[in-house]
Amino acid sequence: MAETASTTATAGTVASSSKQLGFASTNSSKDQNAFPHLAATSGPPPEVVNRQSLEQKAGGDAGKLMLRTVPTGAQIWIDGMFVGNAPVLLIVPPGKYKIEARGQRSEHTQSSVDLLPHETRKVVLTLTARYPMRVSVR
Repeated sequence: MAETASTTATAGTVASSSKQLGFASTNSSKDQNAFPHLAATSGPPPEVVNRQSLEQKAGGDAGKLMLRTVPTGAQIWIDGMFVGNAPVLLIVPPGKYKIEARGQRSEHTQSSVDLLPHETRKVVLTLTARYPMRVSVR
């Protein structure tokens, strides 16, 4: 009798584990094929990763950039990398940077900044409209 009970328990374990494996693999491939544009990322947002990479390169001669925009809240891009919304404080290595600010209503501006070692620079970027907001017809 003891042999029969152990055999049943082993068979039950095998059956339940095979169902779990089949279920997980079927759903994950189905979800990836059905909605590839909705892939969830596990980790920090891109702006956090970009800021961290700048800070890691900064080293002992790091400088600071305090970036503000008028109006506030614009997206800030440093050398083509999104680093967050204004106002933002960045710790970066000395050097020349291309700063771009993009507003919510197609406003934008660009600027270049040369940062010396251990320098702290405050930069205020005033956004201007790319396109006219109103058009009049005569």
